[in-house]
Amino acid sequence: MSYTGPDFDPPQPRRPRRGPLTVALAALVPGALLGWVVYEAVGGGGPGGEDRTASPAPAPRTSAVSSSPSSPSALTASPGDDGKADHGRKDDDGGSASAPARPNASGPLKGKVVVVDPGHNPGNFQHTAEINRPVDIGTNRKECDTTGTSTNGGYTEARFTLDVAHRLRTLLEEQGATVKLTRDGDSPSWGPCVDERARIGNTAHADAAVSIHADGSAQGNRGFHVILPGSVHAGAADTRAIVGPSHDLGVRIAGNFVRETGEPPSNYIGEGTGLVTRTDLGGLNLSTVPKVFIECGNMRDTKDSALLTSGAWRQKAAQGISEGIVSFLRES
Repeated sequence: MSYTGPDFDPPQPRRPRRGPLTVALAALVPGALLGWVVYEAVGGGGPGGEDRTASPAPAPRTSAVSSSPSSPSALTASPGDDGKADHGRKDDDGGSASAPARPNASGPLKGKVVVVDPGHNPGNFQHTAEINRPVDIGTNRKECDTTGTSTNGGYTEARFTLDVAHRLRTLLEEQGATVKLTRDGDSPSWGPCVDERARIGNTAHADAAVSIHADGSAQGNRGFHVILPGSVHAGAADTRAIVGPSHDLGVRIAGNFVRETGEPPSNYIGEGTGLVTRTDLGGLNLSTVPKVFIECGNMRDTKDSALLTSGAWRQKAAQGISEGIVSFLRES
């Protein structure tokens, strides 16, 4: 997502320069945390935050990234094309894209429904009047959608999110799930609005819903974070029933994502946990099914953008998200 609309938080200020001892200690902490995260993601540990103008609620200190054991078998899929229907096209790395899979009648996720929400739309840039129209998100009114962000080289968030969504759909369908996308290559030229994105998951009675994004913060800010719904009961929004299962879903996705991709938890939001709780997002506030957002990385950081523009890395991202969903659904 970009920082030019209701979907984004402003980058947090850089911390002042520290003395040598503090710097040395600070250098050790992320490595230790990341090692612990990976340990938790593979089952070594015990049980175990769209609109960004407002500051997010701090992530609970007890919500460090962890995960229950992921599905036992590694999933594979052919790379898909960016932002278009993935029938026999080529991705950015020249990989051949396969047609979408069909649910495996005997797969472990047979009967489960997953809604995948690729953030934004390539046409939003040409439809500013439509996407700026306020919609009700329960707590207040926010813009229908935003344009999203892009890398400095022009690779847009909307293309990134749809490509990962196609890969994720293939992986989940191989496990037997029924997968619905909120937008696809043949979608309307803008939107859907954030309230409609939530409604799609609700109408499908999804067992899990995941909104895929990439951030648009400052250079040097990097890493992923998963946004969890906070408890909201106002107007049309009532998340009280989904806060618990959404937290479980988010923790499992975060743990598997870091294990599959090697991408560290965000160094600028979430206090190193990779988890952030929010109560100002229409896509979460209006959901009646377990749902989380994942910001896969920062498109404006050169290290992260090199990963986000790689088809091979996007496959790993889809793999990590898929394994988190599979883990959640097999336990639910």
